[in-house]
Amino acid sequence: MKLHELSPSEGSKKDYFRVGRGHGSGNGKTSGRGHKGQNASSGGGVRPGFEGGQMPIYRRLPKRGFTNIFAKEYVSVNVEALNKLKNGTEVTAEVLKENGIISKICDGVVILGRGEITKSLTVKAKRFSKTAEEKIVAAGGKVEVI
Repeated sequence: MKLHELSPSEGSKKDYFRVGRGHGSGNGKTSGRGHKGQNASSGGGVRPGFEGGQMPIYRRLPKRGFTNIFAKEYVSVNVEALNKLKNGTEVTAEVLKENGIISKICDGVVILGRGEITKSLTVKAKRFSKTAEEKIVAAGGKVEVI
């Protein structure tokens, strides 16, 4: 197979329909937009969420709660996931990302205590749960809060 031999599969590509090209085409004159009315002219139409003057749903529904724009978003990792790493590794957020344990770092990493850990690691993270800290130290590792 060569690049010049590639072509889209049958029926996946469709020619766009040329409107306004005479009444013989079936879509001439008003080009399928009908006579007059709000959507007939260019620039016509309504904004997203407009319901014809009826009170829109985003205004009818009650607003609840509050979103703290300063909130920190942490990525949680259980100790069982740290077994993927080699013995004696210094575990940071970057190392976890390189090894595919987390997909993004956000504002930091929190280590939680689900599962067992068999490797001796030096783990650096923003926060640790009590059980996670106990399990890492019991396995011969170190815990550092950064």
